[in-house]
Amino acid sequence: MSVLSLVYPMLAMVLLTFAVLVVLFRSRVRMVREGLAPVSYFRTFQGSVEMPEYSAKPNRHFANLFEAPTLFYAGCLAAMVTGVTGTWVVGLAWGYVAMRYLHAFIHLGGNRVRHRMRAYFVSWICLLALWITIAVDVATRR
Repeated sequence: MSVLSLVYPMLAMVLLTFAVLVVLFRSRVRMVREGLAPVSYFRTFQGSVEMPEYSAKPNRHFANLFEAPTLFYAGCLAAMVTGVTGTWVVGLAWGYVAMRYLHAFIHLGGNRVRHRMRAYFVSWICLLALWITIAVDVATRR
């Protein structure tokens, strides 16, 4: 596979992050329209505003997309730099992305914790396997 083939799963993660940002923005606008928070609250996020669930979920999910996915982006870049971009690595990258999309769908939807945790766990398995594959490939080169 091309060394650039990992750009596409990374782009898919960026698009997911952007989509969650749109959901988050709309939830904050809704909070202001419903009188649950003044616009000034969003300057520093200080004050006694209790975030409703429809805003708390995308708020937390957006923050989460800057936690574990950083290891995904780093792994993809490491694979590209080292030339470890075989079908298995690209498949693991797409598997990670698919599980993160499923995780987002569950979390921002009905939020069934058991289902959400499964998707999240499988995404971590894909990520760990991606990194192990890269490390083993690099370590076994002559």
